[in-house]
Amino acid sequence: MSTMRKIKLGKPAVRLAAKLLLILVLLTGCASGRGDTTFRDDNMDFGSVKTVAIVPFQNLTRESTAGDRVRDVLTTSLLATGGVYVVPAGEVLRGMQRAAISVANSPSTEEVVKLGGFVKAEAVVTGVIKEYGEVRSGSSVANAISVSVQMVETQTGRIIWSANTTKGGIGVTDRLFGGGGEPMNKITQKAVDEIINQLFP
Repeated sequence: MSTMRKIKLGKPAVRLAAKLLLILVLLTGCASGRGDTTFRDDNMDFGSVKTVAIVPFQNLTRESTAGDRVRDVLTTSLLATGGVYVVPAGEVLRGMQRAAISVANSPSTEEVVKLGGFVKAEAVVTGVIKEYGEVRSGSSVANAISVSVQMVETQTGRIIWSANTTKGGIGVTDRLFGGGGEPMNKITQKAVDEIINQLFP
């Protein structure tokens, strides 16, 4: 007659099992909260876009330099692809003045067409910074960025591509063990890389 032995778990084993269950729940919650989206005009020949102008980004955050920082990283990263030429910021500013653009970070369709003519660009890139810098949850703190970018064709003024992404934030390890997450410049580069990968799939 066989007897079944009961396995008794000590307190350390129970705590470990509870932590593993908590990690699983947090991972599930974090994974469902982020959905990066992209729009790409299938009728557009993106190979014809050789030069782009990036206007100042709209900044909805408390960090006053967030728009300039992201715009600078995007400019450098786009140039690094070798796929497009980015008009220097000074030339874009002069073109915006000549086109009499009233709201620098949100030009109208007509203003985009005018700007494209002045700076000789096939497309104008606009963007919105929705989150940039430290985020808090309880005692946990980490850096995060949320940005959306649009590309507008200067010949017609229509949106031909749009993407958004969110990077950083408070992860599972930050919640469990503390820590401040990744540096802001690294998170910004990751967000820009993601956007460019959506432009050049």
